[in-house]
Amino acid sequence: MTKTIAMGDANLPLLKANLKQLRLPTILAECEKLAREAADSNQTYEEYLLRLTELEISTRAANALASRIRQASFPVEKDLDSYDFSASPSINKQKILELSRCEWIAKHSNTCFVGEPGTGKTHICIALGMAACRAGYKVRFFTAASLVNRLEEAQKQYQLDRLLTQLDRTDLLICDELGYLSFSRTGAELLFQVFADRYERRSLLLTSNLPFSDWGQVFQGERMTAALLDRLTHHCEIFQMNGESYRFRESMKKKSGRKKK
Repeated sequence: MTKTIAMGDANLPLLKANLKQLRLPTILAECEKLAREAADSNQTYEEYLLRLTELEISTRAANALASRIRQASFPVEKDLDSYDFSASPSINKQKILELSRCEWIAKHSNTCFVGEPGTGKTHICIALGMAACRAGYKVRFFTAASLVNRLEEAQKQYQLDRLLTQLDRTDLLICDELGYLSFSRTGAELLFQVFADRYERRSLLLTSNLPFSDWGQVFQGERMTAALLDRLTHHCEIFQMNGESYRFRESMKKKSGRKKK
């Protein structure tokens, strides 16, 4: 005959001490309640243990995901469900959905979105970054300006090697708004180093308002720009983002609505 659960009060303190030492906080928090439910429904020991372990695993997975999203430092959280693909007819929706499966990150490939401001480049790259976090990858989000500032500051503080090591451990590095601001020669060289070091080892996701032909403005020289583009585009999905600015379109809708009133 299969036995059912009946937790004795005498053993409870020892059980809690053991669970705490084993670092099983969810089981520690739920064992009493689930024991009562198991006794009431005549569950077996195996069924009770299975429920406890499933809760522990699901809680750990949720905590790990929350930690990856927090460490990614997204400015906001965005998903593809909230992106209006109809407003960007030049974007291949099916291809973006394929990218959200993150196989390109496993292959150490890159993705680049190039186009005018307000066309949704940042939205999509955050959504892909969120998908990567859900898939278990380590992600870091920077604007190009903030990344260069971090690199230059780390160099001044003799902490550059440490920062470069941290970035190297990141599976997906997102660099947003490349080309919006110019950099010093040192900043451009440091950014080049970060990008070049990831070639065929880690993935990059970049957004830029500049076509590749104008990236010499960012990296201050055709030689460095050509070397970077050679590495970046070797294994890369490139999307040209055309269309009217989303922010401008929404602003005009609001103005139109006020006039009708």
